[in-house]
Amino acid sequence: MTHPAFRLPAEWEPQAGVLLAWPHEETDWAPRLSEVEGTCAALAAAISHFERVIICVANATISARAQACVRAAGIREERCHLVEIEYDDTWLRDSGPITLSDGSRFRLTDFRFTGWGGKFEASRDDVLIGGLVVRGLFGAAEHRRIDWALEGGAIESDGAGTILTTWRCLHQRHPEQSRAEMSALLQRELGAERVLWLEYGYLQGDDTDAHVDTLARFAPGNAIVFQACDDPTDAHHDELARMREELAALRTRDDRPYTLHPLPWAQSILDDGRRLAASYANYLIVNAAVLIPAYGDAADAQAARVIAAAHPGREVIAVPCRPLIWQNGSLHCMTMQLPQGVLA
Repeated sequence: MTHPAFRLPAEWEPQAGVLLAWPHEETDWAPRLSEVEGTCAALAAAISHFERVIICVANATISARAQACVRAAGIREERCHLVEIEYDDTWLRDSGPITLSDGSRFRLTDFRFTGWGGKFEASRDDVLIGGLVVRGLFGAAEHRRIDWALEGGAIESDGAGTILTTWRCLHQRHPEQSRAEMSALLQRELGAERVLWLEYGYLQGDDTDAHVDTLARFAPGNAIVFQACDDPTDAHHDELARMREELAALRTRDDRPYTLHPLPWAQSILDDGRRLAASYANYLIVNAAVLIPAYGDAADAQAARVIAAAHPGREVIAVPCRPLIWQNGSLHCMTMQLPQGVLA
């Protein structure tokens, strides 16, 4: 019997659930733990109204704490499952499985996780996927370990053979490799036909080396939602303007321009003088809804309108994310969606 090829589904395709990890006192969240717990509880509760949410917890004490927090936030408890496992950090977009499917079978691609190019300790996060497999979370899915550094936030898939990524990030991870070599590997391991590269785009306060999920996201109907900057006095203005030009020059597989949806720019958010990376592009698509980051900024409402237009027919739900950007990520960075059928 011949099977269809494995591919990386688009995020807007049907999902079984979303994976995240609970912050605790032994993570970098310790100084502001109660704030980030509130955001994580709100996030988990919102997901549970549409699909399952699987929460990694480091031990029984943290499990009890997580259960109390999500219950208070109104989670649908029948859709919440806690898994006890060790981890270094809570950014499961980057340490969680990048799941491929051929329509009936699943492949958990497990790329090497290096703590964003060796910036942070990552030994436990690098074996997280294997630990979840051993615990029976994914049923009969194939576990494929790939000895090549890649984070989930560094790639975007349209589900139809195109991957979008940034040169700044992947060149940092693999300075010895050419663009052609990296494109070939991504195509082979992600079941893609082509890779589109962005040269420009960055956010101050981002320590991922320009993950694409903070900058530009595929949307249905050959569209791209992207973070723009309309303030000519802002340090990001020229770089994001060049990224916009790059996006406008990209072509679909049938050689047409993408429909572009520019996101508004939040005012500068500082923490002890350090600028935080407040990107509206870092949203999460779930079944029938889009969860979007809110920063308490006047631009929050316009960002919601833009994302709603790019993802018609989905409810748009804002999740307060100021506590998350203190540690240089946002809502999408905290989560990893799992395609329908992969969970045991």
